[in-house]
Amino acid sequence: MKIIVCIKQVPDTKGGVKFNPDGTLDRAAMLAIMNPDDKAGLEAALRLKDQYGAEVTVITMGLPKAADVLREALAMGADKAVLVTDRVLGGADTWATSTTIAGAIRKLQQTDKYDLIITGRQAIDGDTAQVGPQIAEHLGYPVISYAQDIKVEGDKVIVQRQYDDRYHVLEAQMPCLITALAELNEPRYMTPGGIFDACEAEITTMGRADLVDVEDGNIGLNGSPTKIAKASDKVRKGAGEKVTPDSPEEAVSYIVGKLAEKHVI
Repeated sequence: MKIIVCIKQVPDTKGGVKFNPDGTLDRAAMLAIMNPDDKAGLEAALRLKDQYGAEVTVITMGLPKAADVLREALAMGADKAVLVTDRVLGGADTWATSTTIAGAIRKLQQTDKYDLIITGRQAIDGDTAQVGPQIAEHLGYPVISYAQDIKVEGDKVIVQRQYDDRYHVLEAQMPCLITALAELNEPRYMTPGGIFDACEAEITTMGRADLVDVEDGNIGLNGSPTKIAKASDKVRKGAGEKVTPDSPEEAVSYIVGKLAEKHVI
């Protein structure tokens, strides 16, 4: 089994979000990390590697410094790493990003057959949840999103897909693309030996010329139809539901009822 995991280097929003005057993220002023949903997807792939002996290739699109998250993935246990970087790819929205990554995957498919592609549900610097399903559409693969559990049986993948207060169980023939939730698992730590090996590992670099079946009008800023009108790190939350029980017993009954309604118990 061969697996591709798409990962992204994103700003660490825990320390606060900083914006440029034009409303875009000031990435240079913020620490960078591997996107949490992507890291959960990587861990899922590594567990399939532990179970089935799968080969795991990580791929990212970004500036040359995005190689840092690739080396982190290698230190965690990934086998190969691919960096897609080129000036003409800058300013890409979800459409242009997914088009580019799909073109890079087609290039990899010229020499290898991949059974599974795993992406994070969404990136914390965009929260669109569009890139994974768009990659699947470009490649003509079935897609299962919001995965909270992944199993492989023969040439099929069985996934628990999160859905409101319950989940669906879906089965798909491989090759298939899955988008993973951060809640899918607890990612492993890098090992000391893995860190040393990752520092010396070769990272394959692709540019515009390496992309397969990709038109110039669908990449970079010129190929991005999405325009950001405003960005903010403040999200207004509702007041929620407030109740005033007459007794502790009534309070317990209410809470238990809500948990049962949400299928928690």
